[in-house]
Amino acid sequence: MKNLCLHSYFKKELQTPSNKEQVIDFYNEATEDYRFWSKDLNMHFGYYVPFKTNLFKRDSMLNKMNSEVFKRLNVFNQKKHIVDLGCGMGATIRHGIATYPKLAITGLTISPFQVEKGNEMLPSERGTILNRDYRNTFFKENYFDGAMAIESFCHSGCSTDALAETYRILKPGSTFVMADAFVKKEVNDMNPLAKYTYKGLCESWSLESLGNIYRVKADLEKLGFKDIKIQNIWYRVAPSVLHVPFTISSFILKKLFRKETLKPESIKNLKGSFLALLSSLSLTNFGYYMITAKK
Repeated sequence: MKNLCLHSYFKKELQTPSNKEQVIDFYNEATEDYRFWSKDLNMHFGYYVPFKTNLFKRDSMLNKMNSEVFKRLNVFNQKKHIVDLGCGMGATIRHGIATYPKLAITGLTISPFQVEKGNEMLPSERGTILNRDYRNTFFKENYFDGAMAIESFCHSGCSTDALAETYRILKPGSTFVMADAFVKKEVNDMNPLAKYTYKGLCESWSLESLGNIYRVKADLEKLGFKDIKIQNIWYRVAPSVLHVPFTISSFILKKLFRKETLKPESIKNLKGSFLALLSSLSLTNFGYYMITAKK
């Protein structure tokens, strides 16, 4: 006799896509929407510096974030090979190889769409994008001269296995730089609005969870990373986040004018962007950090 409850449970499990599958579907379908956010297809927030970046030109701030990451990787005029863990469409790779003529960058993404289209946009053989998971890269130990992860490790909750794999493939003495949003407390300790924001962000952007900044710091130390520096840069990121409501409004109006329907992935992306703005107002619960650490 069949156990109908058990059969129903397994059927539901088989029909429910894994987080990895959700991330792949999201980026396969919604990546083109990011061109509305950034003509260079930067799929992250920006870094504002008074008198150096234009507050009203979003790509100026987005590319400044790229510059800040490379500055911390210490790649100036050196022949190095670094890895971009969760590279999106390769905007940061393109920025890096254009700025540093001796630099080679390998990007990893689990989205086949991003692999195909991203590689088409790369202007040099010094940049390439591979279809691999940053938690299991298949590279040899001590392979890269540096690693970066810009708003990508959030898809795995900045998991310990992602950090461990990063440590494994880095050469001794090389640097890892991460820029991302984190929580400052356990979700159960948040107020109702912060809980709503957190859950909405995870659902909209297919995040397993946001990493807890204190747990991440402890993981880095346990794995053997040294010289760990953690900077809360929310005030640098906030000006680009403030572009969100205007960008969302323009995007929707453009779709309505063209009589185009919004894809489910686009709707999720728009909702996630709005909730990111909301999270930036809850400084006791959320923060945006730039982390550097050496192997």
